Amino acid sequence: MRTVLLAMPGNEAIAEAIARRLQVYVVTPVIRTFPDGETYLRIDAELHGSNVAIVQTLSHPDGKILPLLFAADAARASGAGHVGLVAPYLAYMRQDKQFQPGEAVTSKTIARLLSGSFDWLVTIDPHLHRYKSLSEIYTIPATVLHAATLLSAWIGTNVLSPFLIGPDAESAQWVSEVAKRIDAPFAVLEKTRLGDRNIEVRLIDGIDMTGRTPVLVDDIIASGTTMLKAVRLVRRLSTHQPVCVAVHGLFADGSDRQLQDAGARLVTSNSVPHVSNAMDVGGMLADATAQMAQTIK
Repeated sequence: MRTVLLAMPGNEAIAEAIARRLQVYVVTPVIRTFPDGETYLRIDAELHGSNVAIVQTLSHPDGKILPLLFAADAARASGAGHVGLVAPYLAYMRQDKQFQPGEAVTSKTIARLLSGSFDWLVTIDPHLHRYKSLSEIYTIPATVLHAATLLSAWIGTNVLSPFLIGPDAESAQWVSEVAKRIDAPFAVLEKTRLGDRNIEVRLIDGIDMTGRTPVLVDDIIASGTTMLKAVRLVRRLSTHQPVCVAVHGLFADGSDRQLQDAGARLVTSNSVPHVSNAMDVGGMLADATAQMAQTIK
Protein backbone atom coordinates (compact mmCIF):
# COMPACT_ATOMS: atom_id res chain seq x y z
CA MET A 1 0.00 0.00 0.00
CA ARG A 2 1.55 3.30 -1.07
CA THR A 3 1.89 6.29 1.24
CA VAL A 4 0.79 9.78 0.27
CA LEU A 5 1.59 12.89 2.29
CA LEU A 6 -1.05 15.60 2.52
CA ALA A 7 0.52 18.96 3.45
CA MET A 8 -1.82 21.38 5.14
CA PRO A 9 -1.13 25.11 4.50
CA GLY A 10 2.15 26.25 6.01
CA ASN A 11 3.48 22.70 6.27
CA GLU A 12 4.75 22.30 2.72
CA ALA A 13 8.45 22.54 3.60
CA ILE A 14 8.43 19.93 6.35
CA ALA A 15 6.20 17.66 4.25
CA GLU A 16 8.66 17.90 1.35
CA ALA A 17 11.53 17.02 3.71
CA ILE A 18 9.65 13.91 4.85
CA ALA A 19 8.67 13.02 1.27
CA ARG A 20 12.26 13.20 -0.02
CA ARG A 21 13.39 10.69 2.56
CA LEU A 22 10.45 8.36 1.92
CA GLN A 23 10.35 8.96 -1.85
CA VAL A 24 6.61 9.56 -1.82
CA TYR A 25 4.26 12.17 -3.24
CA VAL A 26 3.05 15.32 -1.51
CA VAL A 27 -0.49 16.51 -2.14
CA THR A 28 -1.78 19.95 -1.13
CA PRO A 29 -5.52 20.30 -0.51
CA VAL A 30 -7.57 23.09 -2.04
CA ILE A 31 -8.83 25.26 0.82
CA ARG A 32 -10.80 28.48 0.74
CA THR A 33 -13.14 30.36 3.03
CA PHE A 34 -16.75 31.13 2.20
CA PRO A 35 -18.05 34.67 2.86
CA ASP A 36 -19.76 33.45 6.03
CA GLY A 37 -16.43 32.18 7.42
CA GLU A 38 -16.97 28.48 6.78
CA THR A 39 -14.17 26.39 5.23
CA TYR A 40 -14.25 24.70 1.84
CA LEU A 41 -11.75 21.83 1.37
CA ARG A 42 -11.09 19.48 -1.53
CA ILE A 43 -8.34 16.90 -2.12
CA ASP A 44 -7.65 16.77 -5.83
CA ALA A 45 -5.74 13.49 -5.95
CA GLU A 46 -6.26 9.74 -6.32
CA LEU A 47 -6.05 8.26 -2.83
CA HIS A 48 -7.86 4.94 -3.24
CA GLY A 49 -6.15 2.29 -1.15
CA SER A 50 -3.37 4.64 0.01
CA ASN A 51 -1.98 5.28 3.45
CA VAL A 52 -2.45 9.02 3.85
CA ALA A 53 -0.33 10.95 6.33
CA ILE A 54 -1.59 14.48 6.93
CA VAL A 55 1.18 16.87 7.98
CA GLN A 56 0.02 19.69 10.25
CA THR A 57 1.99 21.28 13.04
CA LEU A 58 -0.51 22.55 15.60
CA SER A 59 0.97 25.85 16.71
CA HIS A 60 -1.81 28.49 16.96
CA PRO A 61 -4.23 25.57 16.66
CA ASP A 62 -7.72 27.01 16.79
CA GLY A 63 -7.82 27.97 13.11
CA LYS A 64 -6.19 24.72 12.03
CA ILE A 65 -8.09 21.97 13.77
CA LEU A 66 -11.39 22.14 11.84
CA PRO A 67 -9.69 22.13 8.39
CA LEU A 68 -7.53 19.25 9.66
CA LEU A 69 -10.60 17.21 10.60
CA PHE A 70 -12.22 18.06 7.26
CA ALA A 71 -9.07 16.87 5.47
CA ALA A 72 -9.12 13.54 7.31
CA ASP A 73 -12.76 12.98 6.34
CA ALA A 74 -12.09 14.01 2.74
CA ALA A 75 -9.17 11.57 2.52
CA ARG A 76 -11.38 8.72 3.70
CA ALA A 77 -14.12 9.74 1.27
CA SER A 78 -11.50 9.57 -1.51
CA GLY A 79 -10.73 5.96 -0.64
CA ALA A 80 -7.73 6.22 1.68
CA GLY A 81 -7.05 2.97 3.48
CA HIS A 82 -5.71 4.62 6.62
CA VAL A 83 -5.29 8.25 7.63
CA GLY A 84 -2.58 9.27 10.07
CA LEU A 85 -1.51 12.60 11.54
CA VAL A 86 2.05 13.88 11.56
CA ALA A 87 1.96 16.77 14.03
CA PRO A 88 5.52 17.96 14.73
CA TYR A 89 4.07 20.15 17.48
CA LEU A 90 1.00 18.87 19.32
CA ALA A 91 -1.12 21.59 20.91
CA TYR A 92 -3.40 21.63 23.94
CA MET A 93 -1.23 19.50 26.21
CA ARG A 94 -0.69 22.03 29.01
CA GLN A 95 -4.26 21.98 30.40
CA ASP A 96 -3.96 18.46 31.80
CA LYS A 97 -6.15 18.87 34.89
CA GLN A 98 -8.96 21.01 36.22
CA PHE A 99 -7.23 23.69 38.25
CA GLN A 100 -10.43 25.67 38.92
CA PRO A 101 -14.03 24.41 39.08
CA GLY A 102 -15.71 24.51 35.69
CA GLU A 103 -12.50 24.55 33.61
CA ALA A 104 -12.33 22.53 30.41
CA VAL A 105 -9.51 19.98 30.42
CA THR A 106 -8.72 20.81 26.81
CA SER A 107 -6.01 18.19 26.39
CA LYS A 108 -8.67 15.50 26.72
CA THR A 109 -11.07 17.28 24.36
CA ILE A 110 -8.48 17.58 21.58
CA ALA A 111 -7.33 14.00 22.15
CA ARG A 112 -10.89 12.78 21.70
CA LEU A 113 -11.36 14.78 18.49
CA LEU A 114 -8.09 13.66 16.91
CA SER A 115 -8.47 10.06 18.02
CA GLY A 116 -11.88 10.00 16.36
CA SER A 117 -10.56 11.23 13.01
CA PHE A 118 -7.15 9.55 12.66
CA ASP A 119 -5.77 6.02 12.78
CA TRP A 120 -2.38 6.97 14.19
CA LEU A 121 -0.33 9.92 15.37
CA VAL A 122 3.33 10.92 15.19
CA THR A 123 4.57 13.91 17.18
CA ILE A 124 7.71 15.33 18.77
CA ASP A 125 8.15 16.00 22.47
CA PRO A 126 4.59 16.84 23.50
CA HIS A 127 4.31 18.66 26.80
CA LEU A 128 3.83 15.63 29.03
CA HIS A 129 3.68 16.90 32.58
CA ARG A 130 1.00 15.10 34.57
CA TYR A 131 0.40 12.52 31.83
CA LYS A 132 3.01 9.79 31.65
CA SER A 133 2.21 9.04 28.01
CA LEU A 134 -0.18 10.06 25.25
CA SER A 135 -1.98 6.74 25.64
CA GLU A 136 -3.63 8.12 28.77
CA ILE A 137 -5.80 10.40 26.61
CA TYR A 138 -5.32 9.25 22.99
CA THR A 139 -7.02 6.03 21.91
CA ILE A 140 -5.00 5.61 18.68
CA PRO A 141 -1.41 4.36 18.31
CA ALA A 142 0.90 7.32 18.95
CA THR A 143 4.63 7.59 18.38
CA VAL A 144 6.38 10.21 20.50
CA LEU A 145 9.77 11.27 19.14
CA HIS A 146 12.44 13.02 21.18
CA ALA A 147 14.68 15.78 19.85
CA ALA A 148 17.32 15.78 22.61
CA THR A 149 19.87 14.29 20.22
CA LEU A 150 19.29 17.16 17.79
CA LEU A 151 19.72 19.75 20.54
CA SER A 152 22.86 18.05 21.80
CA ALA A 153 24.35 17.84 18.32
CA TRP A 154 23.66 21.49 17.54
CA ILE A 155 25.05 22.78 20.85
CA GLY A 156 28.08 20.51 20.68
CA THR A 157 28.90 21.70 17.17
CA ASN A 158 28.06 25.40 17.44
CA VAL A 159 28.70 26.54 21.01
CA LEU A 160 32.16 26.80 22.54
CA SER A 161 32.37 25.89 26.24
CA PRO A 162 28.60 25.75 26.89
CA PHE A 163 27.03 26.00 30.34
CA LEU A 164 23.51 24.61 30.09
CA ILE A 165 20.66 26.17 32.05
CA GLY A 166 17.11 25.01 32.57
CA PRO A 167 14.81 28.03 33.02
CA ASP A 168 12.55 26.19 35.49
CA ALA A 169 12.06 22.84 37.21
CA GLU A 170 10.03 21.39 34.33
CA SER A 171 13.02 21.84 32.03
CA ALA A 172 15.31 19.80 34.30
CA GLN A 173 14.76 16.58 32.35
CA TRP A 174 15.73 18.39 29.16
CA VAL A 175 18.80 20.19 30.31
CA SER A 176 20.19 17.21 32.21
CA GLU A 177 19.88 14.86 29.26
CA VAL A 178 21.39 17.29 26.76
CA ALA A 179 24.21 18.18 29.16
CA LYS A 180 25.03 14.51 29.69
CA ARG A 181 25.26 13.89 25.94
CA ILE A 182 27.84 16.65 25.42
CA ASP A 183 29.54 16.37 28.82
CA ALA A 184 28.74 19.96 29.80
CA PRO A 185 27.96 21.48 33.21
CA PHE A 186 24.37 22.51 33.87
CA ALA A 187 22.08 24.12 36.42
CA VAL A 188 18.33 24.62 36.79
CA LEU A 189 16.87 27.96 37.85
CA GLU A 190 14.44 28.22 40.73
CA LYS A 191 11.20 29.87 39.61
CA THR A 192 8.56 31.54 41.75
CA ARG A 193 5.29 32.34 39.98
CA LEU A 194 3.55 35.46 41.25
CA GLY A 195 0.97 35.57 38.43
CA ASP A 196 0.39 34.41 34.84
CA ARG A 197 3.09 36.76 33.54
CA ASN A 198 4.78 37.76 36.77
CA ILE A 199 7.59 35.44 37.85
CA GLU A 200 10.93 35.54 39.55
CA VAL A 201 13.91 33.29 38.79
CA ARG A 202 17.13 32.75 40.66
CA LEU A 203 20.24 30.65 40.22
CA ILE A 204 21.51 28.58 43.10
CA ASP A 205 24.57 29.99 44.82
CA GLY A 206 28.07 28.98 43.82
CA ILE A 207 27.51 28.65 40.05
CA ASP A 208 30.47 29.99 38.07
CA MET A 209 29.98 30.60 34.33
CA THR A 210 33.25 32.45 33.82
CA GLY A 211 34.52 31.83 30.29
CA ARG A 212 31.46 29.80 29.34
CA THR A 213 28.52 30.47 27.04
CA PRO A 214 25.14 30.20 28.80
CA VAL A 215 22.74 27.99 26.83
CA LEU A 216 19.14 27.99 28.04
CA VAL A 217 17.43 24.74 27.07
CA ASP A 218 13.70 23.93 27.03
CA ASP A 219 11.15 21.98 25.03
CA ILE A 220 8.87 24.95 24.25
CA ILE A 221 9.22 28.71 24.14
CA ALA A 222 5.62 29.93 24.23
CA SER A 223 5.02 33.27 25.95
CA GLY A 224 8.75 33.45 26.63
CA THR A 225 8.19 35.05 30.05
CA THR A 226 10.34 32.58 31.97
CA MET A 227 13.01 32.45 29.28
CA LEU A 228 13.22 36.26 29.16
CA LYS A 229 13.73 36.46 32.93
CA ALA A 230 16.38 33.76 32.65
CA VAL A 231 18.21 35.57 29.84
CA ARG A 232 18.35 38.79 31.84
CA LEU A 233 19.68 36.89 34.85
CA VAL A 234 22.46 35.02 33.06
CA ARG A 235 23.58 38.12 31.19
CA ARG A 236 24.64 39.48 34.55
CA LEU A 237 26.70 36.34 35.20
CA SER A 238 28.47 35.84 31.86
CA THR A 239 30.09 38.08 29.26
CA HIS A 240 29.10 35.66 26.48
CA GLN A 241 25.90 36.07 24.47
CA PRO A 242 23.26 33.65 25.84
CA VAL A 243 21.71 31.14 23.46
CA CYS A 244 18.10 29.98 23.84
CA VAL A 245 17.65 26.50 22.36
CA ALA A 246 14.21 24.87 22.16
CA VAL A 247 12.45 22.17 20.19
CA HIS A 248 9.25 24.15 19.60
CA GLY A 249 9.42 27.91 19.11
CA LEU A 250 5.89 29.34 19.42
CA PHE A 251 7.01 32.87 20.38
CA ALA A 252 3.60 34.24 21.37
CA ASP A 253 3.12 37.99 21.65
CA GLY A 254 6.39 38.82 19.91
CA SER A 255 8.49 37.10 22.55
CA ASP A 256 11.13 36.28 19.92
CA ARG A 257 11.81 40.00 19.47
CA GLN A 258 11.86 40.54 23.23
CA LEU A 259 14.41 37.77 23.71
CA GLN A 260 16.58 39.12 20.92
CA ASP A 261 16.31 42.65 22.30
CA ALA A 262 17.51 41.25 25.63
CA GLY A 263 20.63 40.00 23.85
CA ALA A 264 19.82 36.33 23.24
CA ARG A 265 20.39 34.20 20.15
CA LEU A 266 17.41 31.97 19.29
CA VAL A 267 17.70 28.43 17.95
CA THR A 268 14.76 26.08 17.36
CA SER A 269 13.83 23.04 15.32
CA ASN A 270 11.60 23.30 12.28
CA SER A 271 8.69 21.64 14.11
CA VAL A 272 7.19 25.15 13.97
CA PRO A 273 8.32 27.35 11.05
CA HIS A 274 10.38 30.34 12.25
CA VAL A 275 13.50 32.20 11.19
CA SER A 276 15.32 30.63 14.16
CA ASN A 277 14.95 27.10 12.74
CA ALA A 278 18.37 25.45 12.75
CA MET A 279 17.58 21.80 13.56
CA ASP A 280 15.77 19.59 11.06
CA VAL A 281 13.22 17.10 12.39
CA GLY A 282 12.28 15.85 8.91
CA GLY A 283 14.39 12.70 9.15
CA MET A 284 12.93 11.45 12.42
CA LEU A 285 9.40 12.26 11.27
CA ALA A 286 9.96 10.36 8.02
CA ASP A 287 11.24 7.25 9.77
CA ALA A 288 8.34 7.24 12.24
CA THR A 289 5.80 7.85 9.46
CA ALA A 290 7.15 4.90 7.47
CA GLN A 291 7.01 2.67 10.53
CA MET A 292 3.43 3.67 11.30
CA ALA A 293 2.36 3.08 7.69
CA GLN A 294 3.84 -0.42 7.87
CA THR A 295 2.37 -1.20 11.28
CA ILE A 296 -1.20 0.03 10.74
CA LYS A 297 -2.64 -2.27 8.11
